[in-house]
Amino acid sequence: MSDSSLTTGDFTESPEPFELFAAWLEDATASEPNDPNAVALATVDPEGLPDVRMVLLKGFDQAGFVFYTNFESAKGREILANMKAAMCFHWKSLRRQVRVRGTVEQVSDAEADAYYASRPRGSRIGAWASKQSRPLESRFALERAVAEFTARHAIGEIPRPQHWSGFRILPQQIEFWHDRPFRLHDRMQFTRNGGGWTKTRLYP
Repeated sequence: MSDSSLTTGDFTESPEPFELFAAWLEDATASEPNDPNAVALATVDPEGLPDVRMVLLKGFDQAGFVFYTNFESAKGREILANMKAAMCFHWKSLRRQVRVRGTVEQVSDAEADAYYASRPRGSRIGAWASKQSRPLESRFALERAVAEFTARHAIGEIPRPQHWSGFRILPQQIEFWHDRPFRLHDRMQFTRNGGGWTKTRLYP
């Protein structure tokens, strides 16, 4: 889909959300200056206070949307506490966004191992060295930890830390939003209905 001005007909003709998402992500890959797979990830803490940060989408299919993290990080702990999350993609160059809400499952060890092995060596070292989201006394302390783990894994493969893996959001709702003049935007919401999807057009 090279035309960034998606028409109402395109919304109506899409039988399910993942086909439409794949087309929009392809457009974003061509038009965004960097990280077209960047997405805001929202969780809640034990007190119900929302928390949001940017992560990178690392895969999607009919099951859901996958990202990876340190399970001992703030987002990891918050997700493990209630296994629910939301995402929002915003592609400014296309004036589009996609919102995702649903339950969460852990990816399999095989999936996590395969993705971890594909990362640059420095990123794999970083997964061991960083105590993500916890207080850091100085930048030097982080650099020292990186040096220690680099020396420890100087030869051979670097195993995946048990606390580092992936989550898959299993969407219950996916909403597509496209900017229109005078703030009369197009919005189409897909809601999971058994094995299929129900489409609902929303007022802007």
